[in-house]
Amino acid sequence: MTTAALPEPITEGENSVATAPRRADRPRSARHGEGGRRAAGTALTVVTWGTGLLFVSPALWMVLTGFKHESDAATDPPRALFQPTLDRFSTVVDSGILPYLGNSVIATVASTALVLLLGVPAAYALSIKPVRRTQDALFFFISTKMLPVVAVVVPLYVAAAEVAMLDNIWTLVILYTAMNLPIAVWMLRSFFLEVPTGIVEAAQMEGAGLPRVLWSVMLPVMAPGIAATALICVIFSWNEFFFAVNLTAVQAATVPVFMVGFITSEGLFLAQLSAAATLVSLPIVIVGWIAQRQLVRGLSMGAVK
Repeated sequence: MTTAALPEPITEGENSVATAPRRADRPRSARHGEGGRRAAGTALTVVTWGTGLLFVSPALWMVLTGFKHESDAATDPPRALFQPTLDRFSTVVDSGILPYLGNSVIATVASTALVLLLGVPAAYALSIKPVRRTQDALFFFISTKMLPVVAVVVPLYVAAAEVAMLDNIWTLVILYTAMNLPIAVWMLRSFFLEVPTGIVEAAQMEGAGLPRVLWSVMLPVMAPGIAATALICVIFSWNEFFFAVNLTAVQAATVPVFMVGFITSEGLFLAQLSAAATLVSLPIVIVGWIAQRQLVRGLSMGAVK
């Protein structure tokens, strides 16, 4: 009777070292992988900051130029080291920028309020209760943005002159409302479509009508989208120049018209122009900074399902 050979016991020595797994290799590879991910993250951070600084560098140079003397601002190549001064900002304020700022604030706030007052119900109707010609209505809204502004400025000038509305701030309010309403309707409709239908159905089952559903249910949900739309309308109205320079003179001129006054036949006052541009840009920057959380949430509505 033969007996099966038993496996030889593993003894300490060279065999055990050869057959045992190399545990030291695993932490080393893990360290290599972690180091690679860390290097990739650092490189991505550097590229992101570099891209951001590249985009913000013109605005940063504008702000720095506003603190220069005119002689320092006109040098070629530009000077990076200079003696800062606030004289350019005081000159801009003393030159009468405040009435222009007031006109811009009135035109921007009033037109944005009218856009939301008219655009929210229109977008609500086109999203919740669409009709057979909904797409035609949407195309009609957006087609008004395809018409060049220069093609309508003469008829608008004649019409404003006939009703004695030239150099009137409310003429700009009406035009800015008409200018921003199409894009606002399209944006608000897309935000309305992203509201879960279950919320609307639950409110309707409780007996809420369409106005109650709009004001009590949907508007609180899509508040970020409304904030994003309002901010875009504010930016467009604040920066509009063509209507303001052609339909206003003294009483209703806005800040873009005021800034053109720094370009004269005597030359370009670059430091004063940069100081004025900094003061004009500051209100929009502050509004955007305050509403940045709502803006990001509004612009990302519907991006992730």
